[in-house]
Amino acid sequence: MLHIETLIATAVAKIVREVSGEEVNPDSIVIQKTRKEFEGDFTLVVFPFARFLRQSPEQAADTIGKSLICELELVEKYQVVKGFLNLTLTKGFWQVFLLQSLDDAQFGYQKGHGGMVVRPEEGKKEKMGTDRPMVVEFSSPNTNKPLHLGHIRNNLLGYSVSLLLEAAGKRVFKVNLVNDRGIHICKSMLAWMLTGEGETPESSGKKGDKLVGDYYVRFEKMLREEADAIANEKGLSDEDARNEAPLMKQARELLRKWEERDHEVISVWKKMNGWVYDGFDKTYARLGIDFDKTYYESDTYLLGRDIVKEGLKQGLLYQKEDGSVWADLTEHNIDPKLLLRADGTSVYMTQDIGTAQLRYDDYGPEKMIYVVGNEQNHHFSVLKKVLDLLGKPYADAIHHLSYGMVELPAGRMKSREGTVVDADDLMDEMFATAGKMTEELGKTQDFPDEEKAVLYNTLGLGALKYFILKVDPKKNMLFNPEESIDFNGNTGPFIQYTYARIRSVMRKAGEERFESAKQGFAGAPLSEKEKQLLKILHDFPATVLEAAGEMSPARIANYAYELARSYNQFYHDHSVLNEPDLAVSNFRLCLSHLTAQAIHNAMALLGIKVPERM
Repeated sequence: MLHIETLIATAVAKIVREVSGEEVNPDSIVIQKTRKEFEGDFTLVVFPFARFLRQSPEQAADTIGKSLICELELVEKYQVVKGFLNLTLTKGFWQVFLLQSLDDAQFGYQKGHGGMVVRPEEGKKEKMGTDRPMVVEFSSPNTNKPLHLGHIRNNLLGYSVSLLLEAAGKRVFKVNLVNDRGIHICKSMLAWMLTGEGETPESSGKKGDKLVGDYYVRFEKMLREEADAIANEKGLSDEDARNEAPLMKQARELLRKWEERDHEVISVWKKMNGWVYDGFDKTYARLGIDFDKTYYESDTYLLGRDIVKEGLKQGLLYQKEDGSVWADLTEHNIDPKLLLRADGTSVYMTQDIGTAQLRYDDYGPEKMIYVVGNEQNHHFSVLKKVLDLLGKPYADAIHHLSYGMVELPAGRMKSREGTVVDADDLMDEMFATAGKMTEELGKTQDFPDEEKAVLYNTLGLGALKYFILKVDPKKNMLFNPEESIDFNGNTGPFIQYTYARIRSVMRKAGEERFESAKQGFAGAPLSEKEKQLLKILHDFPATVLEAAGEMSPARIANYAYELARSYNQFYHDHSVLNEPDLAVSNFRLCLSHLTAQAIHNAMALLGIKVPERM
């Protein structure tokens, strides 16, 4: 495929060298898309070369423009606007670009590792080097409740970022860290032990994660009753009353027994976690999410504790009189950080230290990307500094991909009150809404029931994923299920319907017609809307790289919408198959095919499927 920016930059560097004798690095030359209010396709920023050419910016632009016309056949004309040179490319360039891209099923992706995961050989450590992989951690659920809407944004964001990095040519390992230990896990366990009467997912007919989540909510209700009574009796604050409550003391005792590997407690812990993992797997499968490896905090905290003890032995950390271990971060204007409590138990920071070491040992990554909400910004800033204090070579590899919270029109969700939006329930609602709206629009009249179900699932999940991923990750967002399923506007179903519309055109044309079309559109005129569509298609590879660099699926989502919108404008004004000029019809058929390929590939980077027909 033609990389026009590279060709122009190389030619400009050559022109400047020949005219002035000055060497210019083509990579430093700034070439932008021409703004819509000006004529042209690409714009060269000329100001840096004016002093080399000993001319005003306008004169330098004119000098370079005249030389480019001679140097590059693909430049048709130019326009000088102050210190900017606007270049218009020939129709032939755009037609060659289209022809070269037609048979590329991976159009827009970098060749190399993109689209697949390359794992180290079994039992062999990945060597450090220039081609080190990226490790992306996402999901990171607790085993005391099912996945909810907040987890959905985390999962979709982490999965899409992994796909983007692969499409940019990186090797990527998708990992999960399950928070399977701690006081919150013990709360669900204790409520089940006290009130469960042996209830199981099988006996209750509930998914395992939902069953355990119900007991977490039950614990909090029971604790609320005890705490309110104590607060009224002793005049304590809510927090002090909760800590004084017998139920909370029992939960802490359960955690202590877990730490001591009490046989009965460990048996209940394994049983209930097993229920949860089975439930998680069903939800992940439905979301289309998978992982290359899953870590468990019940393992990583032990390694973290050993690393902290070694740091203390080396004098990198210090111990207080009560036996607790701390990191001195005062040189960074940060308060000292607790790493081991007085009783020797770990804190979250300790287990994150262990997790980082495990991933370094497993993959030797270029970056360890943590997809975690923005309420943990300070935590990850401190983690990097603690790892640096401990002399870990991977401290700078830590990257926190911080994202905003998801809220509903009704307000913020609260797990302990049971007011979260369950991920499975939300997907059920999206499926039902997609079916209702699709049938109302008459888009499935000749579909058998099985095909309808597949389509409704594709549209429902597409609407959910697109609505969430089109928002800049750093921003908080309001999720409205009804707004997300709309066949008009910036939504997943609008883009999916555009793809299905193009595929309908391609089916009517047939494979034989398409193959002949690729050889028969030379000389066809180029309308403004056709050229606009080609320019958007040409932007796709660069957009993928930019989105990967920014770790922002929103860049791809909004690109896909712009492409679909542009195609619909073109389709409204131009006939494809009924165009009497065969060369023009052939050109439009090929243009439609590449647009469908780009939509398919862009949506795939968001984890979204596109239907062949609607």
